[in-house]
Amino acid sequence: MNIIIVGCGRVGAELARLMSLDGNAVTVIDQNAESFSRLDDRISVQTVVGDGTDIETLKRAGIEEADGFAAVTNGDNRNIMAAQIALRIFHVQNVVCRIYDPLRQRTYNDLGLHSISPTVIGAKLLRDTLKGMTAREKSPSSSITSAIATGAAVPLREPSPPPVPDTEKNGVPHI
Repeated sequence: MNIIIVGCGRVGAELARLMSLDGNAVTVIDQNAESFSRLDDRISVQTVVGDGTDIETLKRAGIEEADGFAAVTNGDNRNIMAAQIALRIFHVQNVVCRIYDPLRQRTYNDLGLHSISPTVIGAKLLRDTLKGMTAREKSPSSSITSAIATGAAVPLREPSPPPVPDTEKNGVPHI
């Protein structure tokens, strides 16, 4: 697949790494060329310096052949605009954007723009941690259903189980 990522911060760089390791052709757009230093040297990623909401920049990045598009800059407005351009002007099939503001995220999801709010996801993970819950204690189907209903990311696989203690000393497992 041809994937375009707008924004090369920590999330954009990690997404580029993951998508590249999965065998996808990845192009990252950022306004600041220095941001590309976050990209892993061991992966093959194309870079384009420019504004991810600019039609010409998007064309230089290959949006007309893109199968997927992710807008993950640090600005909700820029992400929303870039995602809408990819979806409505270039008809990219798989478009997602990051929106920090939960109210905006729900509103744009309701309008058909697939978005993920790290604010909502982070708050839910923190709540679950404070309540003493782990991902293994929650029902996988309920967490997936909840994630889909709220537009949150759906885990692709269950987390690995913790290592099995090999011995116990004074009733305390040693790992």
